[in-house]
Amino acid sequence: MNVQQIKSLIKKSEAGRFRVDDNLYLRISNSKTASWTFRYKINGKRKELTIGNLGEEPTAVPLVKAKSIAANYKVLVKEGMDPKFQNKRTTLSDFKTVDDLAADWLKFCEERLKFPSIPKRVYKKDIAPVIGELPIHEVNPMDIRTVIKTINESGRPTISNDALIYCKQLFNHAIKLGLTQVNPALAFNSKDAGGIEKSRDRFLTIEEIETVFKTMRENKDSFVRQNYLACILLWCLGVRKGELLAAPWSEFDFDKGIWSLPKERSKNGSSIEYPLPLDLIKILQGLKVLACGSDYLFPNRRASKRNPYISPDTLNAALSSLFKKNKLLLDYFTIHDLRRTCRSHLSSLGVAPHVAERCLNHKLPKIIATYDQYDYFEERKQAHELLVNCLSKFF
Repeated sequence: MNVQQIKSLIKKSEAGRFRVDDNLYLRISNSKTASWTFRYKINGKRKELTIGNLGEEPTAVPLVKAKSIAANYKVLVKEGMDPKFQNKRTTLSDFKTVDDLAADWLKFCEERLKFPSIPKRVYKKDIAPVIGELPIHEVNPMDIRTVIKTINESGRPTISNDALIYCKQLFNHAIKLGLTQVNPALAFNSKDAGGIEKSRDRFLTIEEIETVFKTMRENKDSFVRQNYLACILLWCLGVRKGELLAAPWSEFDFDKGIWSLPKERSKNGSSIEYPLPLDLIKILQGLKVLACGSDYLFPNRRASKRNPYISPDTLNAALSSLFKKNKLLLDYFTIHDLRRTCRSHLSSLGVAPHVAERCLNHKLPKIIATYDQYDYFEERKQAHELLVNCLSKFF
């Protein structure tokens, strides 16, 4: 059957199936649509596979192309392979570069991880610029070495370790999909990346806290008011940085003096009500003015599609800049060290260990947590008030 004969059949709109070539048929439906159909027999069963819709004219899939596709299908059938299932497998041909692979891997992370934004951020910022556009099978150990070496040279050993872990997971994902047989990151370990990480034990003394607060106030042109107030809240509540920076105003009840952190936003998956001393409520009210109607305590200061609140790295960068500018006369500390500082000063003020642990929303040991369902709210309220009274003279 030639093209003119096919056009004539379609024009007549006569429903039916018409043989065009070996195993290739033209199917015209009652709705006046036409499509190519490949009919074949495999494992004793008759099957058919639609190649493509034609519409009123055979232009979407021309006759010559339909014949070519049918010929390829015939080869598969002759070799004992069902073209219907081979078609499903060809979707893997979409995975050409590491970026293509990463898009699929990051979807997997979103389904399995509580905080998928972390591997996504590390991949986009530190891995993709080096290997993202490379074909998957061309990535070699030297490329992985470049990734972790570049991060190390930027002074971020922890991120270097994370990037190595994500590279291993990424190429294990490629192996599972049959896209490669080797993992170029497999031979590397933490010694090749950021080194074995030691638990930090840095906390600030009362004298150091006074120095830091004073320096922050003196540099309000670079260490803005919102950053300063965020540090006060972190010091006095012991809350995790990410939980505070992403907090919406809807979680706060000033009349009751409570911040209700839901389990969905809590790192350990446990909801908690933070008691808010009066001095901290005043600070929060000041933040609300600075938020200019935003739904969040710390709205994003730049146009961003990622989050409506500031990046978790904002405070880290501001503190690092403060150190460089002023060469503070104390040992370097990080934002997370404020959480340890809070816990240490709670102990120094005589707060019972189990109450101090709950102040930081730490889970109690399993056997205790199982039988002790009391939340120590009133005890925590007194503990936070003690801490605020001790520190408020400095801020």
